[in-house]
Order: sequence, then structure tokens, then C-alpha cells
Amino acid sequence: MCSRFPLGQRLWHKKGVKAQFRPRREPAPLDPNRLQELALRYVGKYATTRAKLRQYLARKIRERGWVGGAPDLEQLANRFAELGYVDDGAYAMAKSRALSARGYGKRRLADQLRIAGVDEADSAPANAHADEAVLAAALRLAERKRLGPFATAAADPHQRQKWISTMVRAGHGFALAKAISALPPGSEIDIDQLRECFRIVDA
Repeated sequence: MCSRFPLGQRLWHKKGVKAQFRPRREPAPLDPNRLQELALRYVGKYATTRAKLRQYLARKIRERGWVGGAPDLEQLANRFAELGYVDDGAYAMAKSRALSARGYGKRRLADQLRIAGVDEADSAPANAHADEAVLAAALRLAERKRLGPFATAAADPHQRQKWISTMVRAGHGFALAKAISALPPGSEIDIDQLRECFRIVDA
């Protein structure tokens, strides 16, 4: 189909031309007020920790620059914690519950809390929850991956070893992974008996 306009001519919408060629404006350097506004937006949008908030703000300062004396990110993060905007303990517990619900073990929780900068005192209740939920979480993973008692067929030693590796990668202890992987398909599961027979303590 032929164009209505001669070759080489184009009709451009005025706003489109402006949008296309308008130079990008560099954001203004940060100062204490702008930094606090950024921090408020961040904690309002994401569940976070003091360490993650400090890391976010430090990155923004590197990107945009800073006006004035050196910013005290530690003080700002602690102030937000005092106001209840940031709660490392609540963050850790939420992570623990979410990971257990998805079938992950305590080591996976420890990895995530270390990355988030949660200290030992704030992580203690979350770790206690992971200990309590360890067997239920491991069985949940086994059911999701269809291994051990949830498999459709008995496994040979090679397949059983793959099951154990799957559970260990998910953060469970080797003894627990081996115990669950050894259960025959369709077997009735007694958590108390499983704990006693295989002497599974902390995973």
C-alpha cells in the first residue's frame, strides 16, 4: 500500500518529538532531607533490615552524590528502628515462616539472615521457629519434590542419593535428608517416631 506522503517526509507528533529529544535531567545530589525521604519511601515499600537500609542509602549516595558533611547512615537506620519503621527481629521471623512453609531448612534461613545483616540477638526467635518446624518443613519439601514417602516408585541407591542432595541444598541436615529419603513410597509418616528413630535434632 502506497504512502500518502512523498518519500522522505514524515509527520511527527509535536509531543512525540519533544519526548524523544528531551535531554534527561540528572537527579539532584542528596542532602539530609532528601536522604530521609528516600529512606521513608524504601521502608514503606519493602520489608527490610537496618543493614539493608544502610546499603540502599549508601548506593544512592554513590549514584547521586552528597551535599554537606558525611551522612551518618548508622544513626538514621537506628532511628528508623526506634520508630518501628524497621524491625530486624520481625523481618527474621517472617523469613523463617516463609522458608519453612516452602519446605526450606534452617541453613537456608541462616544464609538469608546473614545476607540481610540480622544479628544473633534479632535472629534467635526465628532460628527457634526453624528448629520447631524442621521436620514439617522437610516433609513439605519431600512432598513437593515427590521423593521418599511421596515418590511414585521405589528408588535405587543412585536416585536416593539425588534425593538426599536435593534436601541438603534446601538447607536440611544430612541425617534428616537421609532418613526421609529412605522411607518407602506411600508409607505412613509419624513425625515423632521419625525424630526418635533417626535421632534427628537440629537440622
